[in-house]
Amino acid sequence: MGGKKVGIVGVPPLAVIRELNEKGCTITDLDEPQVHEPIDLTSQYLPKVYCAILRTVVLNATHLELDRIYIDVGPGKCDCALHVARILENLLVIPVIRTHNLDDEPFGTPLCTTNMPLIDKFTSITQGVQSPEANKQLTPCVPEAGFWGVPPRDFSILNKFPDTTHIYGWTRCMENKTPANLELEVHVNPSIPTVFFAQSFCAKTALAYHLSQKHPRAMYLDCDVTAGSSARAKIEAFLELSGIHTDRTN
Repeated sequence: MGGKKVGIVGVPPLAVIRELNEKGCTITDLDEPQVHEPIDLTSQYLPKVYCAILRTVVLNATHLELDRIYIDVGPGKCDCALHVARILENLLVIPVIRTHNLDDEPFGTPLCTTNMPLIDKFTSITQGVQSPEANKQLTPCVPEAGFWGVPPRDFSILNKFPDTTHIYGWTRCMENKTPANLELEVHVNPSIPTVFFAQSFCAKTALAYHLSQKHPRAMYLDCDVTAGSSARAKIEAFLELSGIHTDRTN
């Protein structure tokens, strides 16, 4: 497997990531946009009313030169990923290997709680999936705001948040390398204004909505492929009304 180009979907088990690193494989995260092609090209394989992340997976997989794909289809991802695995298996000539990540050893969440631009936190967390190592320890900050949810397809939605935003939800599970840890996923801080986010048509929209209803200072938000001006304006207004001011102009 040395030198192989491998695509991953979700968070494969640590043993898989460790093996890929040891064998010098080049890992590409298929959940993130990797090719400059319109996502509507996937409409011949998936309905348009479908999770934008998984549509992105199919777009990447059908345009990149890969030697194999590892796709997590267990409780740390979703049933839709299982269905997409079958579709990719029928479309591609390379192996599509299903995994069930039930890892439960905690690696910590220093990026989720440190003072850093939110986009940089998300970028580091998603890139960290490709390594079997824990993130280095960082000084935690006092949170001004919270972002609960999955990494958005369009990171521009993160621009208006203060650097002191703490990350919750499945993204925190990603950094902890325990994507199926539901107790960690539902953990929130009720004392800070929190945006509960999920991609439109994702099964996690139900949990995001449920938790936002229980949270005393919450805004529920879902977005499809891109974060439009309306979504960004809602976030900015929510933060402003919560007493959080930012001079970010993005």
